[in-house]
Amino acid sequence: MKNLIGSLSASKAAMIVGIAFITSVLIVSIVDDLLLANFVVPGDTDALSRDIEANRTIFGFAVVGYLFVLALDFVIALALYVVLKPSNKKLALLTAVLRLLYVCILVIGLIALVFQIIDAYVYASIKLSGYVFFSLHIFFLGYTILKSEYIPKLIGILLVIASFTYIVFFVDLGLSEILEVSIMLIMAIAELSLSVWLLIKRNTLPN
Repeated sequence: MKNLIGSLSASKAAMIVGIAFITSVLIVSIVDDLLLANFVVPGDTDALSRDIEANRTIFGFAVVGYLFVLALDFVIALALYVVLKPSNKKLALLTAVLRLLYVCILVIGLIALVFQIIDAYVYASIKLSGYVFFSLHIFFLGYTILKSEYIPKLIGILLVIASFTYIVFFVDLGLSEILEVSIMLIMAIAELSLSVWLLIKRNTLPN
């Protein structure tokens, strides 16, 4: 793994980040809008438990989709390290590790849920703990970009702002549906902006 990362150029790593992120967005959209369209909102954990029992096959396909997305997140974490290390190697490593911790926590939670080692209530708690690491990852990703001299600072600012919006997963703020959708858009736009920029400017990145 170390040799593979060491041999990966910043240009190829940037392309991997961009393609992997856009692919993961498409997969999540398919899973959420098609496979899980008839499932309840995950916030209602009791109802979610009943729906899982009643739709085991659909839920299985959804789990496979989410595991693939988490595999892409694993790849994104390593590729971002390559992209960011010319700016600050320690910050790049911290950013990657935080995303990897998020991936590990959610994979463990999903597998435990599928094999009924835990119920939906416990999975919801595990998922929240995973998002703590993900929000920290987004914050340090934005901070590292702000410290860099080769990625637009506007993208870094967007990511730092997005990292704080993850509070909606941890605290019930009683927000309106429109405001919640707006917050979700901020999250998506921040990472998507970085991904698109990396795809376009990949050949200008320092190694």
